[in-house]
Amino acid sequence: MMMNEMLAQHKRRDSNLIVPPNLLKKKVGNGGIPAESIEQAQEMIENNEIDFTDLGFDLLAALKKAVADIQAGRTSGEEAIAELLFPAMQLKSQGALFHYPLISDICEVLINFLEAVETVNPDALKIIAAHKNAAALVLEQNLTGPGGARGKVLREELIAACNRYYKKYMN
Repeated sequence: MMMNEMLAQHKRRDSNLIVPPNLLKKKVGNGGIPAESIEQAQEMIENNEIDFTDLGFDLLAALKKAVADIQAGRTSGEEAIAELLFPAMQLKSQGALFHYPLISDICEVLINFLEAVETVNPDALKIIAAHKNAAALVLEQNLTGPGGARGKVLREELIAACNRYYKKYMN
C-alpha cells in the first residue's frame, strides 16, 4: 500500500446525495444540452473570479460549531456525524469549483473518515480538527490549485492520521 492511500474501511453511513425523480423532466422528455452552452458554462467555471475565502471560512466555522456541540454534549451519534458531514461536503464540492482543489481533497479525506467511524470519540475529534485546520491554512495562505509538494504532504499526513485511527479503533 502506498503512503497516501487510505485503508479500506466498512462504511457505516453513506454521504452520497440522493436525487429525487424530476417529474417535470419526465413530462417534457429528454433532450440534450447544446454543446455551446456546456462550453460556456465550463468557461465560466474556469474563469470565475468569486472570492471563496469568506464562504470557506463560514463553512469551517460550521464545522467548528459541530465539534463544539459534540464536546458540549448537545449532539451525539448519527446527528453529530450529520452535523459534521454537511459543511465537509459543502467544502469538498465547492473548493475545486472556486480554484481550491486542495480543500476538496482535504474534505474528501474527512468525508471518507466520517463515513467509516462508528462514533465520534476524542481521537476522532482530533482528526476532524486537523482537517479543519488544514483547510483553514489553505484559505489563509490562499493556496489555490493543488498546493504542490506542500499540498501533497498535507493530504498524505491527514490520510496517515486516519489510517492510525482505523488501526487503533477499527481493526
